[in-house]
Amino acid sequence: QVQLVESGGGLVQPGGSLRLSCVASGTIYQINLMAWYRQAPGKGRELVADITRGGVTDYAAFVKGRFTISRDNANHTTYLQMSSLKAEDTGVYYCRADVVEPGYRVVPYWGKGTLVTVSS
Repeated sequence: QVQLVESGGGLVQPGGSLRLSCVASGTIYQINLMAWYRQAPGKGRELVADITRGGVTDYAAFVKGRFTISRDNANHTTYLQMSSLKAEDTGVYYCRADVVEPGYRVVPYWGKGTLVTVSS
């Protein structure tokens, strides 16, 4: 009943910036944690950043100081602002949302991902 759609990926030069968006839609009472993960070719999926409903953020060490996660609770949206991008940031970026559904069950949902390529 819930789907997440990411957007904003693309090709960017090293040192450049990009903003990713993720919008959740469907039957939603509220969303608890929202997060961004990424997966480089041949690698496992890793957490990039997450944000609580109240706006408390956490970042992976490799993006701290360069990326900023934010959210808009009214629109069930999270953003990942990426700056000072490096080649090693290349990968598919996935959005995750812990959705409170009817009956107050918390269900994790994943988007299908958006590709970010950092290359000169």
